[in-house]
Formats: sequence, C-alpha cells, structure tokens
Amino acid sequence: MANVAVVGAQWGDEGKGKIVDWLSERAEIVVRFQGGHNAGHTLVIHDVEYKLSLLPSGVVRGKLSIIGNGVVVDPWALIAEIDTMRGKGLNITPQNLKLADNAALILPSHGALDRAREERRGDKKIGTTGRGIGPAYEDKVGRRAIRVCDLADPNALEDRVDEVLLHHNALLRGLDAPQVKRKELLASLREVAPKVLPFAEATWRILDDARRAGRRILFEGAQAAMLDVDHGTYPYVTSSNTLAGQAAAGSGIAPAAIGFVLGITKAYTTRVGSGPFPTELKDEIGQQLGDRGREFGTVTGRRRRCGWLDAVMVRQAIKMGGIDGIALTKLDVLDTFDEIKVCTGYRRSNQRYDYLPPGVTAQAEIEPIYEDFAGWRESTRGARSYADLPANAIKYIRRVEELIGAPVTMLSTSPEREDTVLVRDPFAD
Repeated sequence: MANVAVVGAQWGDEGKGKIVDWLSERAEIVVRFQGGHNAGHTLVIHDVEYKLSLLPSGVVRGKLSIIGNGVVVDPWALIAEIDTMRGKGLNITPQNLKLADNAALILPSHGALDRAREERRGDKKIGTTGRGIGPAYEDKVGRRAIRVCDLADPNALEDRVDEVLLHHNALLRGLDAPQVKRKELLASLREVAPKVLPFAEATWRILDDARRAGRRILFEGAQAAMLDVDHGTYPYVTSSNTLAGQAAAGSGIAPAAIGFVLGITKAYTTRVGSGPFPTELKDEIGQQLGDRGREFGTVTGRRRRCGWLDAVMVRQAIKMGGIDGIALTKLDVLDTFDEIKVCTGYRRSNQRYDYLPPGVTAQAEIEPIYEDFAGWRESTRGARSYADLPANAIKYIRRVEELIGAPVTMLSTSPEREDTVLVRDPFAD
C-alpha cells in the first residue's frame, strides 16, 4: 500500500481539510510535517465543526497523529487546541498524539518580533499572521532554538533561554518594542513543560516501525507550493518548505516511503495577505467567488483575494512537487457563471511566460493570458460521480487536466465529505 502526502498546489486554502479527513479514515497514522499554528483546516463531522491549526486531522478520526520535527510548535497554543478539541468530545491523549521531541518551539518573543517587523514594513507588509512562525524558523536555522526536548532538561533550558534572548532582545530594542524578561519566560516554559512533555517522543522511530509493518501513513501539509520558501512567490511566502519532499525531512522518514503525492487544487484561485496574484479579480466576479466559496481564513478570519484558476501556477507546482494527481475542490462555486476563464500563460510587455518568473518585479507586472470556457449554469453541488455532472463541467475538468499535466484523482463538490468523486484511490498504489 502506498503512503500518501497531501499538499496544496496553489497559495493554500484549497480545501485540504475535507480531503485529508476523507483520506485519514483510510490511513492508520496522520503526520503534520511543516508549518505552525498559522495555517488551519476546518472539518465538519456530524454537524460539529473542528478548526485545527497544529493538530493533525487524524485526531478527529481517532487515528494515531504525529506532529513532526519540521513543525514549529507554540506549546501554549498546542495545549489550548487540545483542550478545545477535548471540549468537543475528542479523546486526545499521549497514546494517540505524539510530538517530535526535536521540534522547535515558538516563544512569545517570536510573535512580538513578527508583529513589530510587520508594523515597520508599513505598506510593504508580507502579510504574516503575526504568530511568530518566521522568527521561530530563523532561530532553528540559526541554531539557537529551544526544542521540545529542552523542556525536560532544566540546566539546558536556562542556557537555551539565555542564547535566544540575547538575539531577541537586541532586535526588539532596535524595533522600539518591549523586551522579554528572562525570569518570566523561564517561568512560563517551566509551567507548560509538564503539559507538553507527556506527548513528546522520538517520532521518527514510530514512523520507521510503521513503515516496516506496512501501515498506511498520511502526510499532511499545512500550506501550499506557492508559499514554499524556495519555490514560492518570494518574499511573500511562508518560512518553511511546503512541497511534498519536506514530508520526509519534516517527519524523519525515508523519501522512498512516500508513494503518492496528492495536490489539492481549487477550481479557481485564492490568496490571503500580500503578494503577486496574476489572476486576481477585484470586480463583481471576484466578490461572487468569495461569497459563494465562503472565502475567509480559518485562522485569521481575513477575507481571501479571489480570481480565476491559474493553470500555469498549478502546472509549475505539479512539476516541482512531484504531484501524481490532484483533488479538484469547490467545483460547485463555479455553477452560476455564464463564462469561466483559466489562465494558460503570462504576458509582460512583449515577452510571454509559460511559468511564474521568480523576480518580484516580473511577478508584479505579468498579466494573465486566458482561455474561455462556457459555464454550465447547473448545480454540481453534491455530485458523487461524473454521471452527475453537466457536460460543460466535465469539459472544464478535462481541459484543466491537459493544462496542468496531471489527472484529477478526486473531485470535491461540496464541503460534505461524502460529496466526493473518487477517480483513483491514492492509497491503492
């Protein structure tokens, strides 16, 4: 049986929550491998809504869930989320939730730095959530991070706090922001340690044993390809690698253990925060896409920018990320349009591009080249087979497959998990 990695193929918010939940029922272990509590999934099961930020989606199905070493973890946010989910009736214990003992922590000073720097950028804001994810990854790479395992070593913890505050307080002073007090930070960490440490374990060993035993593992990405720190619309990106290749490094498993990569792709395009967006629509159509798709961020509540599907960007994500097939979501949002457009290339002055150029100026100046499609003006909501779809909707899907260079493996036609057309089971390979 193939292990499956699920990643976003656009700028996030593609509807991963429903797809991951659908797959997690077939998996035995679900792993988060990157990001922090800046990204979220919303799952609705039996009319109960679960908004997850750090916890893998498997907790909702009672599956063994792992937060990998590639995730940066706010320990206070983690405990709060566990308590919230327990309040909704989920049984979350150290037996079914494991936290990598070598994962880096997000501290209150990381959030303070994040917000202070965004404020200083003025109208050039990157659009971070202000939750400290970027600064936490900086400290990890700078070898001054406090990790989960440090919470169990009082002497090491004090040394690590001194190391990180030397850096943080210098930056906060330069930004005219309040500095962090050593005594207060140590007290907070010592208080949260006994709540977090029962979940801590060498998760790479658990995954290796599971791989050898042939257990089905689902690797859950938190963001999307075009937010990848190397391959996305830099600098308007997240601070980690979001492609499926990170699933191995971010969880401590061999790359060969990942058998199928599923890219989640919305039938149109959205983006939260700043940065280039070639197909963005600032008119009534963009407003209609946002209203019909209920485009508000799970974590931030911010309204998402909306536009037509950018097949060039998705094709690039597929090539870079080794995506084997896509789950096309929110097709039903397009039901009311007389005409639908898909971006098939870009134009800048007299130059044409068949990929998203890396330069900031070029990304800001490119204009989309569109291919037009006749709308279907019929409801696709709730369809569970291709036979239930209008002919023009099927034509749209087939042409999208040609343009992006990958097959539609799954098709989502509503937020309900049962309203899914399964073309190919990713776990069956």
